[in-house]
Amino acid sequence: MEPTIQTSYLGNLRTEAEHMRSGNKIITDAPVDNHGKGEYFSPTDMLSTSLTSCIFTIMGIKAEAAGFSIEGASAKTWKIMAENPRRVAEVRVEFDFTSCNLNEKQQNILKKLVKVSPVPLSVHDDLKQNVTLRF
Repeated sequence: MEPTIQTSYLGNLRTEAEHMRSGNKIITDAPVDNHGKGEYFSPTDMLSTSLTSCIFTIMGIKAEAAGFSIEGASAKTWKIMAENPRRVAEVRVEFDFTSCNLNEKQQNILKKLVKVSPVPLSVHDDLKQNVTLRF
């Protein structure tokens, strides 16, 4: 089985991850509050972003299957760190669908998907996921 991602340590607390199928690359830096330059997403930023992107992706799949679009929707994500041990304690996500003109049935479809997407189901139960949807 081929790897999904190949990651290299570039030095100076920086990594480069290559998606093997597409060749696309992501660079990460340690955050400035943990000895890094903060010039790229940090690994914990990526975790938080993954949660938001995963929920959005599943919403997009379900919306297409139900015959409507969420194109133009946006989301803001906040990462809240904890110490001892240093970890992501909470991810807050605010989805904004106000530009999508969704009816109540469509809104309810999206509301049901917040906690059942793969990334939200894959992280530890101690990670607080505070997700809101604005219509």
